Amino acid sequence: MQERDQRRLYAFLQKYKRHFSSNGGRECKSTALQNYVPREDLRQSHLSSSGKTFGNIVISIVGAGVLGLPYTFKTTGWLLSTMALSLVAALCYYCMMLLVWSRKRLEKVRGCYVESFSDLGFLLYGKWGRLAVDFMLVLSQGAFCIAYLVFIGENLASVFSSRGNAASLKPHADLVQDLSDRNASNSMHILKRLLVEVTRDDHTIAGLFSSKQDFVWISFPLEIMLASIYTLTKLAPFSIFADIVNFGSMALVMQQDVVTMISKGVCSVSVYNSLKTLPFAIGVAIYAYEGIALVIPLESSMLEREKFGKVLGLAMVSITALYITFGLFGYLAFGEETLDIVTMNLEPGLKTTLVKLGLCVGLLFTFAVMMFPVHQVMEQRLVRGKPNTLLRIVVVLMATLCATAVPRFGDFLSLVGNSVCCALAFVVPSCFHMKAHRDDISKSMLCIDYIIMIFGTAYGVWGTILAWSNISPAN
Repeated sequence: MQERDQRRLYAFLQKYKRHFSSNGGRECKSTALQNYVPREDLRQSHLSSSGKTFGNIVISIVGAGVLGLPYTFKTTGWLLSTMALSLVAALCYYCMMLLVWSRKRLEKVRGCYVESFSDLGFLLYGKWGRLAVDFMLVLSQGAFCIAYLVFIGENLASVFSSRGNAASLKPHADLVQDLSDRNASNSMHILKRLLVEVTRDDHTIAGLFSSKQDFVWISFPLEIMLASIYTLTKLAPFSIFADIVNFGSMALVMQQDVVTMISKGVCSVSVYNSLKTLPFAIGVAIYAYEGIALVIPLESSMLEREKFGKVLGLAMVSITALYITFGLFGYLAFGEETLDIVTMNLEPGLKTTLVKLGLCVGLLFTFAVMMFPVHQVMEQRLVRGKPNTLLRIVVVLMATLCATAVPRFGDFLSLVGNSVCCALAFVVPSCFHMKAHRDDISKSMLCIDYIIMIFGTAYGVWGTILAWSNISPAN
């Protein structure tokens, strides 16, 4: 077995040597050549089946953005929102496949093994291509983490708000008053009188934690602790726990929506609102479907790579059905009173509190996993790839500061989707595909690539301006 592996590796190196000579001394820009192992020699246990790949795609794409979909349905109308989700899903699927086709073309022509989105940019456009991809990935991942902190702050504020705490303590105020009037020492009497005043004065508790920003800062020490973990393997248990909690909480939210519709009836909803609201829906949809950076790693880790297109298509259809159902149920349950985070609409109670806390805990751990590639890129660029705790603290601090400045969760999703996510999802894949297939691309494919690139650029600029105007302090 070992001799066969060596023969195959030797054959590959000879093939690469011939390619090197035929290109006049231009070497292949693969960063993984020295560690190359022919893919057919990998053990099957290290590769994913179609079912596992399907699950990985769903987990990689579905995130906190789904919790803003009911508000999107309210803002745009259920028909326009459904059309926006379907259109964006189709475009995202096509652009994801553009990356897969580009990778296959490079591996066939240049004999290089492409490991990641950044490697693809490096092979096609050199160091500036890698820099551009890394820059946009850092922005998008950082923006996702900021959205998580905004969600955590708003939900914790609703659970532990001053009014909620005071309301829960007020029924006991008379009991404390009665105890204080009995034969007790003077010191105990003063203490119990103080408890009475606390329970009857909302502002006393409000002085501790009274806003979303306060609760965002509460999560800061935990994120610093998680950022000090330097290997993704050690973060894996947190990631698995976060996925279980997030999907379980989303299922409970949908169950609460159904209960609300049964008990209070279905609310009257708008089919569509003004077309001016369509960019908002498209921006949220692009955010919700973002996951293009993981396409190449997922495809390369699949046992039957030729089936990846079908698996990806099935996953996108399933995710779209989930998004439409989740958004429509939330809108039908709460109507025009739907808030930008649907959990804020749920009736107070133990189950609602558990849902909110579960989502907050899950997103706290997801924050650490999502920030991991950001830390890696920053360390590679600034400190030569060496783990640096101080740099990670600064990055987390910047994300926390941004989260405290975001006024509304839904508008922030639209801003991120219309800006950096739009460029990553549409503009970059079309540019990569044109470059990789420049020698054999058909006119129809070239035309489609140009349309997607122009649409992504023009819409991204326009949508970003509109989203920024909505999120600005003037509004």
